[in-house]
Formats: sequence, structure tokens, C-alpha cells
Amino acid sequence: MEAFLYLLPLLLLPLSLYLVSFLQKKGSDDLKNLPRGSKGWPMVGENMEFAMLGPQKFVKDRMQKYSPEVFRTSLLGEKMAIFCGAQGNKFLFMNENKLLTSWWPQSMKKALLFPEFTESNLKEVSALKRSFHHDILKPEALKQYIPVMDMLAREHLDSEWKPNSVVKVLPLSKKYTFDLACRLFLSLVDPDHIKKLSDPFTLVTNGMFSVPIDLPGTAYNGAIKGGKLVREELMRIIKERRKELMMMEKQHEGEGRDLLSKMLLVRDEEGQFLSEMEISNNIIGLLVASFETTSSAVTAVMNYLAELPHIYDQVYKEQMAIAKSKGPDDLLTWEDIEKMKYSWNVARESLRLTPPAQGAFRETTTEFTYAGFTIPKGWKTFWTVHSSHKNPNYFPEPEKFNPSRFEGSGPAPYTFVPFGGGPRMCPGKEYARLEVLVFMHNVVKRFKLQKAIPNEKIVFYASPTPVHGLPVHLRPHQI
Repeated sequence: MEAFLYLLPLLLLPLSLYLVSFLQKKGSDDLKNLPRGSKGWPMVGENMEFAMLGPQKFVKDRMQKYSPEVFRTSLLGEKMAIFCGAQGNKFLFMNENKLLTSWWPQSMKKALLFPEFTESNLKEVSALKRSFHHDILKPEALKQYIPVMDMLAREHLDSEWKPNSVVKVLPLSKKYTFDLACRLFLSLVDPDHIKKLSDPFTLVTNGMFSVPIDLPGTAYNGAIKGGKLVREELMRIIKERRKELMMMEKQHEGEGRDLLSKMLLVRDEEGQFLSEMEISNNIIGLLVASFETTSSAVTAVMNYLAELPHIYDQVYKEQMAIAKSKGPDDLLTWEDIEKMKYSWNVARESLRLTPPAQGAFRETTTEFTYAGFTIPKGWKTFWTVHSSHKNPNYFPEPEKFNPSRFEGSGPAPYTFVPFGGGPRMCPGKEYARLEVLVFMHNVVKRFKLQKAIPNEKIVFYASPTPVHGLPVHLRPHQI
């Protein structure tokens, strides 16, 4: 008993230190006017609620319960502040690189990147200056892509759509967008070579946002394995291309080629070429952006064209006027794209109602105050498209499909944000616009669409996903 009394203080010391630390931390939090919200369940946070409700209802319910400006939650194991509405969008966009920096969940980085980069911040991962992405994806540079997009869209419809009376739009749009990215970024045209990338890449996109349990048979385990195969194949392609360029007498002979060749000629601030791993990271980032979100955007547009005959008829009228002004073998040009004003308004209204991306994460680099609340350093933030896209103050009758919202000056700033905004606005915005419009042109020129499942449910994975892949009946136009 006496020995126990001597040992008691030693046994209680760790518990006391933990309680003091806990109370100090709790007291520190209590002194701060943190946003209202819920931490959810221990370890799990509110991940289950987010998955079950979907991002739109999850955000809407908490805006009503806690605050229409900003609320706190716990997602992906992180303390997180969700910024809402146009003002929340503006604040995050305008404070990029001042109060916040880009952030990806660790589970996503583990699936996509080499192990050497999973602990690095995104700036270190990229290695390329953001200006390079803007240069290669700005309208002037993209004009040369339009004929290639048009030619591949024609080939795709001939092989995948024309032989069938019913097609599933989502898987076919994914095939088209990935084939196009491989052709434009890597000059890959052989179906077998593309398949070596597309099959494992599908595993990555299907599993990188799932529950991050890396056990055999899980979607996340599939994403990890798929990511490894994608990186191995890209490294093989990059090494072969570098040898080709080195064999050329003048390296600038590669400048007129694809995106990969341009990356291989880029030097960093110290005059060194980028490593194969750094180039692979950048290619993977571009493939993710051009594949998942663009195919989702194409699918959403096809959904509304099949669902709303009066919208389809207006798009058909505009596109056929362009088609009749050209010879049957003439490919689309930049001037043709500029004539697709109503079609682009239809696409933008589709992006408003069914945005491919639900928002984006950031990490706070310093403590700051927003809307009267303190956002501590190290917290993660998230801006959300639905809090502005579905807000009746910005868009009257927000659930109604109305392309005229985008006529004239269009929506108020920071209310329509499918591509983000500020310094981190998606550099692929113009690429996506061209791809969607070229695909719309080719589909409506050849087919009238009718949904096979009128009220098909939409679920949220990495992007909005029709549960049956959006099957549509094809009605070829009479020539």
C-alpha cells in the first residue's frame, strides 16, 4: 500500500499533463471566436454526413443552421472552415498566396504522386511556374487544338455512337476526353498505348476520393495501385521523348510538338531542365483536370440537351448554321467557335446547375478574421460552388434551366465560379470551353437525344455522376 502511494504521483503525472494540455488547448480555442459548426464524430468527423447528403445539401443545411457566411466542420481528418456565397468566394480567391495556399488531402497526393512528393507542398510538386500553364492553355495557343478536337470527335462518334441506338454518355465522354488529352499532351494515338494509361487512370479517379483505407479490394487500394502504374507508364514515355529530343541537332525542333515536348525544354530559375518525376507530376495534374471535370461537363450538357427539347432546338439551329457554312470535310476553326454564343450560354447554365467540381481546398498560412470569426493558422478551407450557384439572390428561380442568365454582362462577379477565380483560376478553362463546344457541335449535328431513364439519380463522387451512366436514345437526323 505504501509503495502504491509513492507510485501514485508517477502514475497520475502523464494524465495530469494531458489534462493540462487539453484544457490549455480548449481554453485557447474558447478565447477565439471560431466559426460555429460541428466537429462530428471522433476520428471520423462529418465525412459520413458529407457523403450521405452530398455536397449541396450538406452545405445548405449548415448554412441555415450555423451561418450563411462561414461555418466549421471536420472533413478528411482536418479542421475546416467552409466559406459560402459570393463574398466567401471573393475573399478566398483574392487572398491566395497572402493568407492561404493550395492544399490537397494526403490521401489524394498518395494516390497521384511519387512517394518522394507526398509530404511536399503543391508548389514544390509542380516545379513549373503557373505562368507556363497559362501560356500553353491560353486562347492563342489553343487555336491549333480545335481541328484536332473536331477530327477526334468525328472519329469517336463514328466508332462509338453511330453503330448504336442507345449509348451511355458518361463512359463514352470519359473515353473521348482522355483520348484527346493523350493526343494533345503526349502525341499518343495508338489505342493500346492509350489503354496502358487509361485503365489504371480510371482506377485512380474512381478511388482517390473514397474512404482512404489501403487494404486489398478497396477502391482506395485500387487508386494507389493505379497511380503507380500511371506513373511508371508516364516515366517510360517521358524518358523516350527526352532521348528523341537529345538526338535532334537543335532542341527547338521539339517546340512545335505536344505539351510534353514543351515541358522537356523548360528550365528552372537555375537553368536546369525539369526532372522526369517533376514532368510526370505536371502531366498527371493536367490529365486529372482535363479528364474528370471535362467529361463531367460534357455529360451534364448532353443531359440537358436530351431533357429539354426547346433548348436542343436552339442549339441545333445555331450549330447547323455553322455546319452549312463549311464544306463537309472542313474542320472547325476558332472563328466557328466564336459563333457558338447560345451554345456556350447553354453550357454555362449546365455548369451552374451541375458543376463538375464542388469547390477547392486551401490551407491557411496565418491566422485571420472573416465575417467576425477567427480562422486559425493551419486550418483548411473550402469554397463551394453551390452556395452561390443555387442562391436565389444571385440567380432567380435557381433550379430553372435558363441560358439567358448569361446574356449581356452575365452574372455578378464571384457568383458563377465553376472554374474558381483569382490567381488560382483554373488555367484549363478555355481548353474545357473548346472541348465542350466542339463535342456539342458534332453530336447535335448528327443526333437528336432522348433520355432512356427520365429521372436518373445523380450521385456525387469526384464529380456529379448519373448512377446508370446517362443512357440516351439516338435519333439520327434525316439527310
